[in-house]
Amino acid sequence: MLTSVLTSCRLRSLWLRLFRFFSTTALVASVSLVAACGGGGGSSNNSSSSGGSSGSGSSAVPSPTQQPTAATAANTVGVVVNRGLTGTLPNIPTVTVTICVAGTNTCQPISNVQVDTASFGLRLLASAIPSPLLNALPVASANGGTLAECTAFADGYTWGTVRPADVKIGGETASNIPIQVIGDLGSNTVPSACAGIGNAQNTVQDLGANGILGIGVAPYDTFGTYYSCPGNTNCIAATVTQTQLVANPVPRFGTDGNGVILEMAPVSDSGAPSATGTLVFGIGTQPNNAMTASQSFNTDSWGRLNSTFNGRTLQTFLDSGSNAIFFADSALPQCGGNLGTFYCPSSTQSFSAALVSNNGATTGTATFNVANGNALLGSGANYAANNLAGQFGSSAALDLGLSFFYGRYVYYGMDMTASGGKAPYVAF
Repeated sequence: MLTSVLTSCRLRSLWLRLFRFFSTTALVASVSLVAACGGGGGSSNNSSSSGGSSGSGSSAVPSPTQQPTAATAANTVGVVVNRGLTGTLPNIPTVTVTICVAGTNTCQPISNVQVDTASFGLRLLASAIPSPLLNALPVASANGGTLAECTAFADGYTWGTVRPADVKIGGETASNIPIQVIGDLGSNTVPSACAGIGNAQNTVQDLGANGILGIGVAPYDTFGTYYSCPGNTNCIAATVTQTQLVANPVPRFGTDGNGVILEMAPVSDSGAPSATGTLVFGIGTQPNNAMTASQSFNTDSWGRLNSTFNGRTLQTFLDSGSNAIFFADSALPQCGGNLGTFYCPSSTQSFSAALVSNNGATTGTATFNVANGNALLGSGANYAANNLAGQFGSSAALDLGLSFFYGRYVYYGMDMTASGGKAPYVAF
């Protein structure tokens, strides 16, 4: 298993923000956080892209070529990968989400919200919500004070209030669910236990998006720490009921609430300036969301399974919130410079992981390529890459990030066990 530190650090698994390929200063700071979070520093092998070992993989295999479903039905929304709001991060898939004061037509679409299949719940920057709507959204309370949440991620934390809202994505609606509004409380209210996690991720520049749409397999966010803040000061840890937890909107979508499919279009093996895809709600509930995956694996309640990879048994997760495939391999040269611990092999390498479902009943294989990160991103023109990989400082996990998703349909079955339904699963 992952250590408890790594598990809490990768709640959203936004390893993507650890690699700002235009900002050396941000990169150095972020890589140090990875070392602290993942347990152990980066590899001592920091070779440049022009030399070093060719890695432990074999020669490249053809990339997957599935095309996404048209984002025209009510249970779909289009996904975009491009330079985004900051122009510093590759492989950030985003959608538009509309939020409303619950039960009213007081609504606002929020664009550039990151799709994250390894976290649970909607989190929006206060700065992305127009003031009239923000002021109209009621603030939840607990133990006589404002209810706030500290959410720990690999590169820091988000801090802000919990508020009920109607959430609309495509033609689907999750009514009156708790969301987190990031950055609407003063920095002086941040509890010391929260501030000790790392840097605040409460601005667009820090977050790289206007928010995070967590649509992983869990129906609620059970990772975050919740606080009661009487008078919006002196915040103390609070025990909250399930109905107060920040909620994954998907299970509230009625007929189409049993899962999601993230379908990303294939991109060139040399990278591309942008990419598109479709997020489809429901599995086997509509003509456009039939289960066609050839491999399916039960997971734990957070979407994790196991794998054997490079001779090690690893915790493994399929995570659109990570901007690359992350694993430890001392034989692969790292790019160094502004690209830090992204891998830069002299030729593209192929790797395979033997996957095992969480209950041990199903096995399968995940195959992917690893190309030279400098060739993919060094010009600064590409923001989509299907064979980008790197090391995040731990040998305990295999993170199949967005690079793995291009040209594939990746399915996430919601955890329905609380109501006697299916166990959570992933498939591709």
